[in-house]
Amino acid sequence: MARKSSKNIGKATSEKQVNKQIRSEPQSSKMQSGKGQSSKRQSKGSRQSAGKPFKGRLGPVLLVALVLLASVITGLFVVKARRERADAQVTETVKIEMEKGTIVIEVYPKLMPVTSQNFLDLAKSGFYDGIIWHRVEDWVVQTGDPQGTGYGGSGKTIKLETNKNLKNVRGAVAMARSMDPDSASSQFYVLKTDAPWLDGDYAVFGKVVSGMEVIDSIEIGDKMLKVTVEPK
Repeated sequence: MARKSSKNIGKATSEKQVNKQIRSEPQSSKMQSGKGQSSKRQSKGSRQSAGKPFKGRLGPVLLVALVLLASVITGLFVVKARRERADAQVTETVKIEMEKGTIVIEVYPKLMPVTSQNFLDLAKSGFYDGIIWHRVEDWVVQTGDPQGTGYGGSGKTIKLETNKNLKNVRGAVAMARSMDPDSASSQFYVLKTDAPWLDGDYAVFGKVVSGMEVIDSIEIGDKMLKVTVEPK
């Protein structure tokens, strides 16, 4: 198997740079008064004229507000539709039982067929039962090594598979590998924070949908008591 250092996913060497990045989302009128009118009428006329620009601006303001409201509503429907399409890709979930609680992972076999099938086969066979979390950092936790050292695997490797729609964000589940892109076996990691510098280089195939508080509390040596696959 690969050396220990090579079995861990890339270190957050650019994490500070990522954390430092900051994103920023991205009337007048003339008054005229008629000649020969009294100063009182002129004053009254001035007051009436002064009110007209405000009423004139009210229409555009309402229009802008309505456009913004429509945009927000449309955005909500788009997000919902995208979520529904993502859910349609999920046929099975994986439940990890630990002393600290239960973690539920949804897997995307249609988006990541090779990686998902490898993970599901291992889970169904009982391979992960009793394996410890051997790597715990402030941004990631890692497990899946039967030796518990970072050197081990299942004895089988798979080719690197990526999907542009699956990102390394908090809760993402992906395969760990050595420097060889096609060396992923059984070890996988779960992100506690976003790690965009890993996108395109590691196979994200699932996401934690329940139990992130358990992920956040994991310590080195904590054990996965039972890992099971359940239909969604």
